[in-house]
Amino acid sequence: MSIRGLKKKQPKTFKVRIITVDAEMEFSCEMKWKGKDLFDLVCRALGLRETWFFGLQYTIKGMCTWLKMDKKVLDQEIPKEDPISFHFLAKFYPEKVEEELLQEITQHLFFLQVKKQILDEEIYCSPEATVLLASYAVQAKYGDYDPNFHEPGFLAHDELLPKRVLRQYQLTAEMWEEKITAWYAEHRGIARDEAEMNYLKIAQDLEMYGVNYFPIAQNKNHTDLLLGVDAKGIHIYSINNRFSPNKSFEWSSIRNISCSEKELTIKPLDKKAEVFKFFSSQLKVNKLIFQLCIGNHDLFMRRRKVDSIEIQQMKAQAREEKARKKMENQRLAREKQLREEAERAKEELERRLFQLEDEARQANEALLRSQEAAELLAEKAQIAEEEAKLLAQNAAEAEQERQRLELTALKSKEEKRLMEQKMREAELIAVKLVKESDRRAKEAEHLKQDLHEAREAERKAKQKLLDITRLNYPHMAKYPQYCPGDSRDATFDKGSIKLDLKDIDLKRLSFEIERERLDYLEKSRKFEDRLKELKSEIHALKLEEKQAGLCS
Repeated sequence: MSIRGLKKKQPKTFKVRIITVDAEMEFSCEMKWKGKDLFDLVCRALGLRETWFFGLQYTIKGMCTWLKMDKKVLDQEIPKEDPISFHFLAKFYPEKVEEELLQEITQHLFFLQVKKQILDEEIYCSPEATVLLASYAVQAKYGDYDPNFHEPGFLAHDELLPKRVLRQYQLTAEMWEEKITAWYAEHRGIARDEAEMNYLKIAQDLEMYGVNYFPIAQNKNHTDLLLGVDAKGIHIYSINNRFSPNKSFEWSSIRNISCSEKELTIKPLDKKAEVFKFFSSQLKVNKLIFQLCIGNHDLFMRRRKVDSIEIQQMKAQAREEKARKKMENQRLAREKQLREEAERAKEELERRLFQLEDEARQANEALLRSQEAAELLAEKAQIAEEEAKLLAQNAAEAEQERQRLELTALKSKEEKRLMEQKMREAELIAVKLVKESDRRAKEAEHLKQDLHEAREAERKAKQKLLDITRLNYPHMAKYPQYCPGDSRDATFDKGSIKLDLKDIDLKRLSFEIERERLDYLEKSRKFEDRLKELKSEIHALKLEEKQAGLCS
């Protein structure tokens, strides 16, 4: 057969893009493939065996629809695009996640989808519960909390809380991170699958978990109710309340569900009970509700039957896998514990070594300081000894100075006494000199008076002599050359002698008075000089006494 013939026999294909919650895949599909063929291919690619929970969803004309398994892919009303996009999502939810979700991949896909629904506010969750769920999501992503590695801000790029909760409380991102981290730190030792399972166990108790809502009406004209389908049954809600149903039909109490055009009928198992009919806006919506009801009812009945061989094998494998993981986790935990203990012991040894090195360094430094201190002490001792000698010398000198000062003080006192005595004597002498001066002054005054009287008498005698001469020898005044010589001479000589004697006495007296006056002035000057010297000595002694008093 030729190569061209082989090429002609190759089937035609079309491309599809499968979008999971956290990944995208592309496949080439044959034109004749049914929905189940594509679904099985995706499940094999994911390694998923619990296929009954999932389906392929697509959006057409604004309405979400599930790909039918028994019809060809291209024969269904799918988007005309290349590649054709489908979302691989959970279509049905388990009643008890811990018992029904056997594979880890199944559990992980449910965890991602439920987490997205909570963050997108398709499932309502209280703020307290969202923080706890966020802490399990962080544990599943980052593992055990390590304050050295998970520093503040490590959750800055993670979406963990619904926007409604962030708007409801005026808290910063750092405050929310602190609250989440407080719970996250308590999950130490929990593996990723356990954290995801704990997340789902909390989420399955939320009122809106696993419920598909559809607007319905009890008549053809009004849409005033919501119909919810979940793993436990069918519930009727008011438009404004999706938490508490007005009426519920459990799968065990439903006898039949029928669908005709826009009308859907629920017949209770109790034939006497009222049949519930409702209308939807489109036939497609009715068919979608009907498909979900059939699928959830089948799973409800399947849970209450004996498990098939496949399910039993899967549960056994799941138990073995859990046991193996448990042992592996225990082994890892033990190894981690031993490693942490070894690291702690190593850190302790390093700390102890560092401490010993530090102690040795401190001891060496202390030894050096001790040696330096000893040298300093020796120097100080020598200095102290020298200072002691110097102090002793100073003390001896001080003692000598004290004795000298005492002697000086005694001398000063004696000299002061002598000076005071001299001053008193000087004062007495001064008084005597003053008196003597007064006496001499009086004597000089008397002498001057006597001198004055003597001169006055001399003048009068001279005048008298002249008068007598003129009377006795008048012609002698005109002719002095013819006067008798002997008598004139005798008389004149006698008067002259008397006058000369008297003049000599006066001169001598004046000379004596002047001499005594000069002697007195000289003595007074010397006395004043001596008196000044005495005052200077007394003043110097007083200053020395004051200085001696300050020094003592």
